[in-house]
Amino acid sequence: MDEMTRIAVGGERPYDVLVGRDLLDELPPLLAGADQVAILYAPPLKPHADAVARRLAAAGLRPLPIEVPDAEAGKDIAVADRCWEALGTAAFTRTDAVVGIGGGAVTDLAGFVAACWLRGVRWVPVSSSLLGMVDAAVGGKTGINTGAGKNLVGAFHPPAGVLCDLALLSTLPAVDLVAGLAEVVKCGFIADPAILDLIDADPARAADPTGPVVRELVERAIRVKADVVAGDLRESGRREILNYGHTLAHAIEKVEGYRWRHGHAVAVGLVYAAELGRLAGRLDAATADRHRATLTALDLPTGYPADAWPGLLAAMRVDKKARGARLRFVVLDGPARPSILDSPDDELLRAAFGAVAR
Repeated sequence: MDEMTRIAVGGERPYDVLVGRDLLDELPPLLAGADQVAILYAPPLKPHADAVARRLAAAGLRPLPIEVPDAEAGKDIAVADRCWEALGTAAFTRTDAVVGIGGGAVTDLAGFVAACWLRGVRWVPVSSSLLGMVDAAVGGKTGINTGAGKNLVGAFHPPAGVLCDLALLSTLPAVDLVAGLAEVVKCGFIADPAILDLIDADPARAADPTGPVVRELVERAIRVKADVVAGDLRESGRREILNYGHTLAHAIEKVEGYRWRHGHAVAVGLVYAAELGRLAGRLDAATADRHRATLTALDLPTGYPADAWPGLLAAMRVDKKARGARLRFVVLDGPARPSILDSPDDELLRAAFGAVAR
């Protein structure tokens, strides 16, 4: 195991995020006192799930492997119900625990299953994707998708700890690794511009899973999120800034039936949010233009079909930040200066969409 970084997430239920390679030995201590450990994993990660099961068994724990569908197909109430049935059959108790091995979707599902079983049991995400490491695994937001929208059903349930195993990034298709960088770019714009400087200096190195730049980007993005969620677990205030670019992104995912990668939708959403801020007189043109330039350098999408606007607007009206009939967007007043744009009129929203319409 190479050098490990420990990042503390404070708040009412503090825990640590461990970043490094080959972190399996760090898992049993987080599960101390459990008898059984459910291991939720998607099919591509079965070899790693098997390795986790062997390590837990060697530590005297009884593993309960549960295979779930890959990607957003796993974030479904029917899948969660199947997991709960498995826990019931195994007589899973309040002292037992859940481990989720995978990217953002499996992480969200595992956390939701754990949050609901017996009104909350311990869980630990073992994140295998860049998106999972910098977003879903940190912060304690869990959830599933429904016909009404993305992540509208869920619970705030912080993990006992988080393992970000950088060795697993090499198992990702390149397109998935790059998609995860959209969330990293978001962190650069809302809080840590050094992230943007690292990416812009050499986009290819920023997308190399074996290199030092990815590790620094992961650690910086995690620190941004850890700092925000420590003071606002339940998204009642500052935590909303982490949704920068996500209002349109979640609408795209809903319209696409969750077939778009989350990071691709976020990339488009970031360009839209930047243009919305610029047109509202809040953001300077240079910073707005940098959104498109940085994302394009990473080969992330920045456009969406122009005729989709009516459906996207309808989907945005059920966004989590909405208040009644009022839409609310996270925008920037400048680099690392996020704020809220409340009740923009429809013409402004449509005009901003012109920046991504194609």
